[in-house]
Order: sequence, then structure tokens, then C-alpha cells
Amino acid sequence: MAGIEDYALIGDCETAALVGRDGSIDWLCWPRFDSDACFTKLLGNEEHGRWLIAPKGATTQTSRRYRDKTLILETRFETESGAVTLTDFMPLRRATSDIVRIVKGERGSVEMCMELVIRFGYGATVPWVSRCEDGTLRAVAGPDMILLRTPAEVHGEDIKTVARFTVGAGDVVPFVLSYQASHIPIAEPLDAPTALGETEAFWHDWSAKCSTTGRWDDVIIRSLITLKALTYAPTGGIVAAPTTSLPEQVGGERNWDYRFCWVRDATLTLLCLMKGGYYEEAGAWRDWLMRAVAGSPDQMQIMYGIAGERRLTEWQVPWLPGYENSVPVRIGNAAHNQLQLDVYGELMDALHQARRGGLEALGADWDLQCEILNHLETIWKEPDNGIWETRGGPQHFTYSKVMSWTAFDRGVKSIEAFGLSGPLDRWRAVRDEIHETVCRLGYDSARGTFVRAFGSKTLDASLLLMPAVGFLPPEDHRIQGTIAHIERDLLADGFLRRYNTEEAFDGLPPGEGAFLACSFWLVDAYLMQRRFDDAHRLFERLIGLCNDVGLLAEEYDPKLGRMVGNFPQAFSHVALINTALNLARVSKPDERADRQADPAATAAGG
Repeated sequence: MAGIEDYALIGDCETAALVGRDGSIDWLCWPRFDSDACFTKLLGNEEHGRWLIAPKGATTQTSRRYRDKTLILETRFETESGAVTLTDFMPLRRATSDIVRIVKGERGSVEMCMELVIRFGYGATVPWVSRCEDGTLRAVAGPDMILLRTPAEVHGEDIKTVARFTVGAGDVVPFVLSYQASHIPIAEPLDAPTALGETEAFWHDWSAKCSTTGRWDDVIIRSLITLKALTYAPTGGIVAAPTTSLPEQVGGERNWDYRFCWVRDATLTLLCLMKGGYYEEAGAWRDWLMRAVAGSPDQMQIMYGIAGERRLTEWQVPWLPGYENSVPVRIGNAAHNQLQLDVYGELMDALHQARRGGLEALGADWDLQCEILNHLETIWKEPDNGIWETRGGPQHFTYSKVMSWTAFDRGVKSIEAFGLSGPLDRWRAVRDEIHETVCRLGYDSARGTFVRAFGSKTLDASLLLMPAVGFLPPEDHRIQGTIAHIERDLLADGFLRRYNTEEAFDGLPPGEGAFLACSFWLVDAYLMQRRFDDAHRLFERLIGLCNDVGLLAEEYDPKLGRMVGNFPQAFSHVALINTALNLARVSKPDERADRQADPAATAAGG
């Protein structure tokens, strides 16, 4: 089975597909990211769905790239008899959602094969395949329908659709696979060359809006394009990843569905979009956040569906063996109903940054924020499941309390900066109380470090964000000691784990890779300590983990030398963008405005 890093991403800003180096599309959800009408070869085998276009015989060399500043993938196959280029892309959505694959002969003559295995319902449902009068192949199962249009001669073989054809230099053979609901008339065909030109123009125009300039522009632009591809355009929501159940440890059970939108990604996502010059996307993300959390504050969730759905019931798919036998394969995410106090701080911070960034305020957003803080005031002393969504029972996680402090701090600053109405003195008092509590119960004075949870002797990487949110200044001895202990306890082969899974506090078997976003946080911490050489060295190692087309997964296994976790991961790319921009501005390394420790709050914490 191909490695996770062997895949590239194509998408239409409503769904996405993963394309392997061998020319096989092995993961695709239609008609949207979280749909169950999909190929699932990544989680099963080719009998569960795939679409392969490749030379019939052996290849002597395979190379690939994205066309400059686009999401159009080109894979070049060299054989003994010639060379061909396979161009893969998804045009922006029309009446149907389409994948276009164009085979072009470059030199000589190459025998090609096409194999299409269509399975709906996560690889379980074999559709009924028929041929329309115009030659269009139609596959239907219940509400789902897929159409294949191509001039190549196709036929059925062993419950799959196949074609064998030869291309010479200059020959062009297009394939267009379209999804639409089965109960509506078949849509008009798509012209592949026209769609290619329009798609390339869209991505060039979009990339040209990027306002960054500097040493790492290429990786920043690629990450921004990836983030755009993970956006569900109709609502503005951004999924954490387009995949589910790619394991955090190969062969293990830390396999989660990430095709949802996390509130905790809010601030960093908003900032990287605004700093990149993409205010329209930032505004759409902010608007999605407000719609998703709207309602009673005591029902606020940590994650939502791409349209703001709240019921994300987790279930397992027993007929799929999982990626490299990593089971279970999970659909939905049970963590959606956990209490995680940190998300209140992320939401308040994101909305504060939106105001500072000049995004036009929504009519009722401040009223909702006030109600959220009123609710948080009643629950911040409770234990929760924490930023890492542990399943070992609630604890008093230090970072959760820090972000509760952040929520009230941003409420205070919003009143002070924008003249909004609210109980300023009360929120200041709550902010100070939380600060004092964290410094008293979350700090191990004997060891000189903040700890993962009150009373714990261990750390986790989220503590690196304490100076970034302004809880304490980076030069404070308690922050200095915490960073030193994190380096000592959580660095593994030069990359940072989010915590030590061997401690078994999270209710799961031990073992996972280094968490890439945390490693970028360590770069930011180095910058705040003015350890510029260390920061540059680690950052270069991290961007060196990007695969050949610039994509990152959630984690990296340094022992196996391969990516693990869902792919591509929005949070990894968001962290990359923000850290790259911080490196470019080393004179002011953390630009999360107002993320400097409030003098009064610092004094309150001792």
C-alpha cells in the first residue's frame, strides 16, 4: 500500500480526492467532504473503490508536480516506449461535481490502462452500471449517481470498468467522472480543455491575491492553496482534513474522522488567512463560526459539520480493514460532545482578532460573546477533556484554564478597544482569579515548569502557547523553565510529541508520531526567546517533511520516516504559514495582536 506521503490533493472547494503516485485516485467523498459516496481504497483494497489511469507496463520513472500556484496535478510517466502526462483536477462546482483526467502523449507510444471501481457507502455498495444512448456510462445506487464520459472504449470486467488504449506523441484522451443525485436529469457534459483553462485561471487569480513576500513564499502559497481546497465554499467552513481514520500509529487504533470543522482552529486559521491577504475567506470562516456556535452557550461544541451540523455520531465500519490494518475505521467523531474549555478562548480570541483585522462585525456577535462568557464563568472550574480530546476522563488541564483566561482577557480587551458594552470589572476579576489559580495549581515550583494538569508531574506541548496568548511574557522564568522541560521530555528525534502516550492517561493504547503543529509551536517559542538559529534550523527540518508536492499530514513518525495521521492536515499547514510569517518578522515574532501579557493579569499571577 502506498505511503500517506505518496498522495497529492485535488479539490473543488466542496470536496476533495487523493491521487497516488501511480495514477490511482484512492480516496474521494462525493458530493461533499463528509459524504459516504466515496472511494475508500486507502482504508480497504481496490475492491472497495479506486480509479486508476497508468501505463499498462512497467514505468522507468514517475515524476509529478502541481502547475504553478494551482491545484492542478501533473504526473509524468516514463516507459521504455515513450512518455505520457496525466493531468488531474476538479473544476469549481457546477450542476455536477467533476474529476477531470487528461492523458497526453509526450513522446513515443505508450499503452495505457484505465480501471474504475465504483463503490458507494464506504466501499460497501456495488452500483448498477448501464450505458446511455450517447455512450455515457452511468452508475447508480439509491440517491447516488456517477457518470463517466470519455472517447476511450470502455467495458465491464470483473465488476469494474476498464479501458485499454494507446497514446502517441500529441494524442490527448480525456476522462470526466461526474457525480450528481440520481433522481435528476443527467447534466450536460463538461468540455475537458475548457474546464482546464478555467480552473487554471481561477487558481492563478486566487494565488495572485497573496500578500506575502519573502524567503518561504513557495511553501506559504502551497499551504494557503491547500487550506483553500479544504474550504467548503457554500458555508465557509474549513475541514481539519478530507480523510478519516488514517492512523496516528500504523497498525494502531488512534484513528479518527477529521472531516469536520474544529472551533479550536479558529484563531490561527483566521490569522493566517488575514495575514496572507485573504479577507474574503477569513470573513467566511468567521461567519461560519458564528452560525455554528449560535444558540444556547451551554450547548456549544468543540466541532461541527461543514454546514454547522451538531450530531456527529461516531460509528465503525467493520467491513473495511483500515489503512495497513489500522482499525477501527471510524465515521463521525464522539469527541464532538466533550467539554473542552479551551474552545471558549479560541472563539473569543478569533472574534477579537477579526475586529482588529477590520472584518465587518456581525449584528449580534457581541451579544452572543457576552452570553458565552457568562456561561464560561459558571464552568471554568470544572475538569474537561482538554485540547487533545482525551478519552480517559476529565481532568483540570492547565491549557484549558489558560484558554479560559484568554476568553475573559479578550472580552476585557474588546470592551477597552472597541467601546463595547459589558461587565468590565467582573470580567477583569474572573480573569485575575483564573490567572492566580493556574499559577498556583498548574505550576510545579520544585521542577520549575508548568504541568499538563493540576497535580500532574508531566507536560504537554500545548503549554508552549502560554506566552503566545499573552498569559505570561516569554522572558518569565516560569515560561523559560516550561520550554526547557518540554524540549527535554517531549522531543523525539528532533520533533515534538504533543504528550507522552506511554503514560496512558488518555484512555488509549500508547504510540503515535510527532505532532507537526506542536513542532511549529516550538519554532515560535524559540523566536520569542530570540533563539533564532534554533528556530530556523527546526523550521527547515519541518518544511523538509513536506512531500514532493508540498503537503503535510497531522503527524510524522521519525522512526519509520513517514507521515501518519489524516492527510493533508489543515492545522499543520496553518501552523506552517503562521510560523513562516513569524520568521519573516523576527523583530515581532508573534503577531496575534494583544497576545502580550496584560500587566495587571501578570501581577495577579504573581
